[in-house]
Amino acid sequence: MPERRISSPPIVRSDSPMCGSRGDAQASEPRPRSATRSTRSRSSEAVTSASSSSFTPSIPTITDSSSAAAAATTSSSSSLSISSIASLRGSLPEKPILFPSAEIAAATNNFLAKRISPSSSSSWRCSLRGHDTVVIQRSFRGDPAALRSRLAAVCKSHHRSIVRLLGASLSDDRIFLVYDFVAGASLADCLRNQRNPNFTPLSSWISRIQVASDLAQGLEYIHDHSAGGGIVHNRIKSSAIIVTELHFNAMICHFGASFLAGEIPEEASTSRSKMNRVDSHLKKINGTRGYLAPEVVAGGVVSRRSDVFALGVLLLELISGEVPIKLKFDPVSKEYQSTSLIQMARDVFGEAGLEEEGTQAAAESDLVEGRRMRIRQWVDRRLKDSFPVDVVEDLMGIALRCVEVEAEKRPSMAWVQGKVSRLFLKSKVWAERVRPPADFSVSLAPR
Repeated sequence: MPERRISSPPIVRSDSPMCGSRGDAQASEPRPRSATRSTRSRSSEAVTSASSSSFTPSIPTITDSSSAAAAATTSSSSSLSISSIASLRGSLPEKPILFPSAEIAAATNNFLAKRISPSSSSSWRCSLRGHDTVVIQRSFRGDPAALRSRLAAVCKSHHRSIVRLLGASLSDDRIFLVYDFVAGASLADCLRNQRNPNFTPLSSWISRIQVASDLAQGLEYIHDHSAGGGIVHNRIKSSAIIVTELHFNAMICHFGASFLAGEIPEEASTSRSKMNRVDSHLKKINGTRGYLAPEVVAGGVVSRRSDVFALGVLLLELISGEVPIKLKFDPVSKEYQSTSLIQMARDVFGEAGLEEEGTQAAAESDLVEGRRMRIRQWVDRRLKDSFPVDVVEDLMGIALRCVEVEAEKRPSMAWVQGKVSRLFLKSKVWAERVRPPADFSVSLAPR
């Protein structure tokens, strides 16, 4: 018989257009039976081994995944803790710095840099060691050996209503204090704009009572909690208050300046007892007219009660928008007559209303109604008669108690802060009640 020849089919390569993939090309190739059987036996063995061993390794597999997840969680938590600790360290205040006088002179361009205000010749804005700062100058009358400990005590005090002190520099009989720069305007400029007297950014009652609450909280912290037991500010005035740009919060400037400059004796800054009068010829009075307490003008030592007096004047400024002392020319006498804001407020408020809480007359009495009518006429007209009269009345009563002639009759800042904070909460409730509705919709679709 003639010998037959079995021709194998041609092998199709993977790059042939007839084959869509390399797997298809491999499937089209002929395979020997023995190889196929061996392959099947191997695959069956692999399946058998896999099926037989699928019971025991499953537990360690799950354990390995859980341990890996736990390890990943631990590593992520540790990384988060490390990052949180790093962020916490970054947020902590830096140590107080005693700057060399040459560094202060170089930063202020030999004190020719931009001044904070045209009226101030002893405050400059500059950059010191990467910080946007404000440098103020004061006469130094204290002990240079105690400056470092005093500076450390003041720099440990921090409050949201106080501008932070970064450091100081001593040069002969002058001390330079370095503060953080805060964007905003002074309270005096906000209340009395020389270019446009009819405009004020504090055009709502909520913004003004917010400033009053911030000032009360900040001054209460200075008196009772700062510098290891509390100190005296001694320079509370509207030009030393910064109103921030975003939320109209108030911040007290020059914190610790009088304490570090030696303007306040050690016993006056730490003692809460009655002040002793000293010889006025031997003492220079530092302060602004209109904010000085009567005992300080008479030659007494400054105290917390004199700060309370200045805060009372600030509260009256927030209500009326007027300056503490107004000069008016009298055409008859051809002289300028000074009018005190405190006296104007007393005339408006009357003798009634200064009693202790709980002894006021009834709200419907003619006396109270007449006082409230006078208050409406006296309040800053730029508020456009949009304010709670009862809250303004209570705030005026607090302010007039703060400006009592006798220092012993003035309240403490803890009492003032509690009362003003309560009035702030009442004002927020009033603002929510009188706010025009904004959550309504109008539909023009036919019914």
